[in-house]
Amino acid sequence: MNPELFDIFEKKNKKPIKEIPKIKIIVDYREKNCLVPASLVRLGLEVEFRELKVADYIVKDVAIERKTVSDFLSSMINKRLLNQLNEMNEYEKKLLIIEGLSEQELYSNSIEKRGINPNAVRGFLLSILLKHKIPILFTNNQEDTARMIEVLSKREEKEMTLMEKRKGTSTKMQKQIIIEGFPGIGPKTAKKILEEFGNIKNFINAPEEEIQKILGKKYESIKKIIEENY
Repeated sequence: MNPELFDIFEKKNKKPIKEIPKIKIIVDYREKNCLVPASLVRLGLEVEFRELKVADYIVKDVAIERKTVSDFLSSMINKRLLNQLNEMNEYEKKLLIIEGLSEQELYSNSIEKRGINPNAVRGFLLSILLKHKIPILFTNNQEDTARMIEVLSKREEKEMTLMEKRKGTSTKMQKQIIIEGFPGIGPKTAKKILEEFGNIKNFINAPEEEIQKILGKKYESIKKIIEENY
């Protein structure tokens, strides 16, 4: 067979491979010193460093503030976090990530050595959820944070457009995210709670026996958050 004819035949049957554009994550330049941006790149995401006046990460139209447990406690004391939360109102969709739960407990008695009452932390978390209406995600470490951002970026890419077209969906999601803010409650359990009780108020005011049917022993930690004073 003539080699030239063979080459022409081969070219005709080769289909061009379409490159899938990488999802771009906008990252504040002050995050260069942590491992999250490098982990995002390893996960196949594109990272662009900028000077962000609000938040640490921007995923599409979602603003993300990242705090380690230690930084969260410090910024709670000096009220720096309150200013940051108020500035995040610039974005309709925002998220607070508290990172490092595998290394330091958020409610441990050891934080009292820093002059922080564990109940004050619980009350502040509720204030973030209910007053500022900012969802909170807890991650174990920097790698876990990067994976959470990766999942969010793909969710934004595939689902958010459809969600925005459906009336009332955003409100449902907000309710579910608030329920997920309680310790030990994931998306499936949060959805089950809302389906069972109808709304957040009914859930909080429901008899203990009914809540324990769904949550079991997890209810004890949630009960403390609901009942203890600020």
